[in-house]
Amino acid sequence: MKGEYKILLDAAVDTEARKQTTQSVEPSSKLTRVLLAFIFCLTAVAATAVLILNQHTKGSRQIDEDNSDLHHTLRHLSKVRAAIHLEGEYNPDYNPDEKTAVEWKNQVDQSHSQGGLELENNEIVIPQDGLYFVYSQASFRVSCSSDDTNSQAMVHLSHSVKRSSHSYGNNDAKKSYKTIMHSVRTACQKTFSSDTDGEGSWYSSVYIGAVFSLNKQDRLKTVTEEKILPNLEDEQGKTFFGVFAL
Repeated sequence: MKGEYKILLDAAVDTEARKQTTQSVEPSSKLTRVLLAFIFCLTAVAATAVLILNQHTKGSRQIDEDNSDLHHTLRHLSKVRAAIHLEGEYNPDYNPDEKTAVEWKNQVDQSHSQGGLELENNEIVIPQDGLYFVYSQASFRVSCSSDDTNSQAMVHLSHSVKRSSHSYGNNDAKKSYKTIMHSVRTACQKTFSSDTDGEGSWYSSVYIGAVFSLNKQDRLKTVTEEKILPNLEDEQGKTFFGVFAL
């Protein structure tokens, strides 16, 4: 009887020990699962944050690149200097009221314009206040033969650039012009001679150019002596008028 009682007691003790072990292990397993779930969630959150950060970084990089391209374009545009170059020809039917004017043409041959300088009513219009280099050349073919018995007959070629400006007190209804450049050149000297080999055509050019401080909406035009305009050379590169900003 004592032996049986001892066996039953030992079995009861083992059963109780297993219950305690199970009870002590189960909470530990639950805690482990909770910790694992928390770590998994934390990892997912971290991965999501990294992904968002990468997307943001790429977006920022793209914006920076776009801004860089925009700034580059703006810098390029800011470096475009105002300039205009015109080709001229004689046209008696162009404007009967302007008998001393060469007809200037844009967008033909080597002529061009940019930066706001424009050709308007055969005049160059200044877009902004500033320093500008103004230049012009007129080339002529003059016949030097003469039947005149008077010697020392001279042929003079003249070419001028005139400016109209609000600084002169001008308004749109009334414009006055002041000469800012003028040049006169002797093309040939007519003398009476029986030697026909001394007769023929002379070719000469009148070039003028200088720097001026001009105002917005100033207008520039050329003036050439009426009687020599029919002798104007209008081949490419011989007669021109231009302005460029400094």
